Amino acid sequence: MRDVRVVLIGGTSNVGKSTLAREVAARLGFACRSTDGPARHPGRPWRTPEWEVPAHVAEHYRSLAMDELITSVLDHYGRLWPRIEALITAHAAENSDRPGLVLEGSALWPVHVAGLDAPGTAAVWLTADDAVLRARVHAAGNYQGATAGEQLLMEKFLARTERYQALMAEAVDRLGLERIDSGDGRDVAELVDSVLAAVYAQNPTGPPSAGR
Repeated sequence: MRDVRVVLIGGTSNVGKSTLAREVAARLGFACRSTDGPARHPGRPWRTPEWEVPAHVAEHYRSLAMDELITSVLDHYGRLWPRIEALITAHAAENSDRPGLVLEGSALWPVHVAGLDAPGTAAVWLTADDAVLRARVHAAGNYQGATAGEQLLMEKFLARTERYQALMAEAVDRLGLERIDSGDGRDVAELVDSVLAAVYAQNPTGPPSAGR
């Protein structure tokens, strides 16, 4: 296998993908992108000082049952996959003049990634205990200071997040892919080391190439 030119980091919301992807990219000298870029599915349904929840996002979580929320997000990722696959393939191509790429996002569904025809690619998925995800969402959304309606939206988001992770982890394990616990108390540098170790294991000829 030739040098890895694309590192994929999947996982559910609030598991630490973005932070870890930036650090892995900096370590490798790669570009860093998110699958949220091409088209964003309704994301976090809580306000921050800089951001108000759009009405359609609130309605999405308020009106849909859990099975519908999961179906909606997985269908979205399925529609998005051809664009993601084209991006990965372009960066992984052996004669590509593009830089190496770290791509992170929940849209990196294991079944899709397992079917990739991109030899210069390595992939890992992050997981964390439900309690860790809950604590992170509650902190981000100021749960204790939120209204009852805002708390309800956060709980619907959390339920979808936890269910997505359970389905994702089952698929990762069934397909024999790599996953790393990002909520076990290790700092970011240690997690970067774990990701790179998994990448090197998928790339026995040596470390990834930073490209041209």
